[in-house]
Amino acid sequence: MNRRTFLRNVSVASSVLPLASSVIPSPPAARKLGVALVGLGRYAEYMAYQVKESQYCEFRALVTGTPSKAESWGKEYNIPEKNRYNYTNFDQIKDNPDVDIVYIILPNAMHKEFAIRAAKAKKHVIVEKPMALNPAECEEMMKACKDNNVQLAVGYRLHFEPYNLEMKRLGQEKVFGSVRIVEASLGYFSGQAGEWRLNKKLAGGGPLMNLGVYCIQAGRYITGEDPVAVTAQFGPVLRKELFSEVEESITWQMEFPSGAICTSTTTCAAGIDRLYASAEQGHFELSPAISYGPFRGRSTKGEMDFPQINQQAAQMNAIGKLLLDNQPMLDHISGIEGWKDMKVIEAVYKAARSGNKVGIKW
Repeated sequence: MNRRTFLRNVSVASSVLPLASSVIPSPPAARKLGVALVGLGRYAEYMAYQVKESQYCEFRALVTGTPSKAESWGKEYNIPEKNRYNYTNFDQIKDNPDVDIVYIILPNAMHKEFAIRAAKAKKHVIVEKPMALNPAECEEMMKACKDNNVQLAVGYRLHFEPYNLEMKRLGQEKVFGSVRIVEASLGYFSGQAGEWRLNKKLAGGGPLMNLGVYCIQAGRYITGEDPVAVTAQFGPVLRKELFSEVEESITWQMEFPSGAICTSTTTCAAGIDRLYASAEQGHFELSPAISYGPFRGRSTKGEMDFPQINQQAAQMNAIGKLLLDNQPMLDHISGIEGWKDMKVIEAVYKAARSGNKVGIKW
């Protein structure tokens, strides 16, 4: 999806905000928090554009290893030269009062390093999912933020998206009784030679790392539970010239304490974007469900009808409001949530490699 297509598909209705009462914003703040974007890839471009609609945050600094991007982005977004950093001089950001939040949108293997460096610079940290390469790295990141008295959040944009919030409500409030089956899958036909996501050292894995987090999240927030066991199967490698280091597709099953089962597939070999839940007296579903939208949903009671929102601005509004009010980060978007997802991902890979069911201890 290119930027033009993305922007066409996203409604930038910044007046529409998260439906959770804990993050409903007040009138615009007297000042906005300054955000430094670290890594200027595709999603950073989405974030920079969409955050313009945020009431509480604005894009004020950039960090990139590519001088030409520093120049072009600086001109496009009016970022002064003093607020343009590279990966070597990044630590100087500690002396920049324009920056309150460092938003890390780098290859997965770089998340831990820059989260810890940002924390030591006394800046709040937002890191894109997956939070890190493994649970141990997540723990290091959380400790660094705690030790430096800054907050850590993970970029879970769907936690503020009305259709996904409705799926969560229907499941956790047992509107149709207890949830028995969840199906959550996301995939795109993707992969280009030289792309960092195909490099296991940088990515940590294939579509499970890139897309699977959303599916794991969906199973967890619909049931309101953490899985206790997983089974998994790698799919066939259809493009061996590209997928020599990471999986091209993977399917897994999560078992929850209530007896609910969530089955998911993530793939780079086909397009799918679906979330379905079946409960004792009914069902509810979204398709499209997990991507950038526009979302569509229905349940046993009929069609869902919610506004299509600017997901990135809603996320930044929620996080910014908490920081401005000096409130602790909500658990469901904190480092703890990112750590939980990595625990599940670690178990899924272990199950797929071994062919055995793998238990998860919390």
